[in-house]
Amino acid sequence: MTQLTKHVLSPLAFGLLTLGAAAGALAQTSSVTVFGVADAAVRRVNNEGKGGLTSLVSGSNATSRFGFRGVEDLGGGLWAGFHLESGELLDTGMPASSQLFFDRRSTVSIGNKAWGELRIGRDFVPSYNNWSRFDPFAYVGVAGSNNLVSATPAGPIKSAFGSALNTTVRSSNSVQWLLPASWGGLDGELMWAAREGGLAANGQHGVKGLRIGYRNKDLAVALATTRTENDLTSSGTFKDSGVGAQYNFGPVRTSVAWRRFSQNAARQTNLLLGAWVPLGAGELKLSMQRVDLSGKVGTAAIDANDARQLGLGYVHNLSKRSALYGTVSRISNRGAATFAVPGGPAVVAGKSSSGLDLGVRHNF
Repeated sequence: MTQLTKHVLSPLAFGLLTLGAAAGALAQTSSVTVFGVADAAVRRVNNEGKGGLTSLVSGSNATSRFGFRGVEDLGGGLWAGFHLESGELLDTGMPASSQLFFDRRSTVSIGNKAWGELRIGRDFVPSYNNWSRFDPFAYVGVAGSNNLVSATPAGPIKSAFGSALNTTVRSSNSVQWLLPASWGGLDGELMWAAREGGLAANGQHGVKGLRIGYRNKDLAVALATTRTENDLTSSGTFKDSGVGAQYNFGPVRTSVAWRRFSQNAARQTNLLLGAWVPLGAGELKLSMQRVDLSGKVGTAAIDANDARQLGLGYVHNLSKRSALYGTVSRISNRGAATFAVPGGPAVVAGKSSSGLDLGVRHNF
């Protein structure tokens, strides 16, 4: 081997060894996790004047899903990560969304304990994050508050989105800043989403949202507002605002939350009262909800189209990961309201809808 070859190969070999050592160090400070929920239930829905229907459903205690998340320690308190999560229909083996694969969340983040997290991609909007944490049924199942957040009845949600993907839960194309956990109990986020083409039918919405709250061991209070613009909101921005509180009294944890949707002259106001009661190896859940529509859609008044929902459920924990559960609920519609427990015959305007879920859930 010539002297020149030695001079070339020695630095190269040193560089390769250094690169290998650095890669090994990075591998030790990064991780990827596969996670999810498998949840299925037998559901019975009875709608007044239309009879009943029994079916097998997915995600009645927690949404069935699978996902991947990873994080890498970049040093100096800085980290980077990703989160990809897809909803699944456990009863059929199909994705929950026919339009999106990672429909629940698809984000990449960079963060620091001192200043929080910058998150980019599809994620929950601030108003949903604020509302859902006060719902004992976590926005799913026969008693979930999602039953009263619907684009089916004439109102602000239908006016602003039609039957297309809406922003009452999530937004695509978003950039968020989330407050760090180290700010003395303060909790919140700021979201902006590009309008892009602004076509509601294509799920293109311009979004601006904010949530701010405070929590400690027993108390949580928060408020939020989210505004959405698309080609259907030229007569007025779609507004989604709310406030809520939760307190743990020891033998019972209670919540109260208020949320209002508005677009042009139409408004929908939701009120939620909830409770969680430890009982044996599980937990008893109760909720009372009211939805009040007011104003007009076009020239049609919607003031009389209101509804009430009562929910009662019990979750029996078999382990930290597995549980059996049962839930019952009843929705009472007024006027031309058609809110319903999902999975039943078409509800008659102004009539009631009742549901029962019996299921099993496993987290992994």
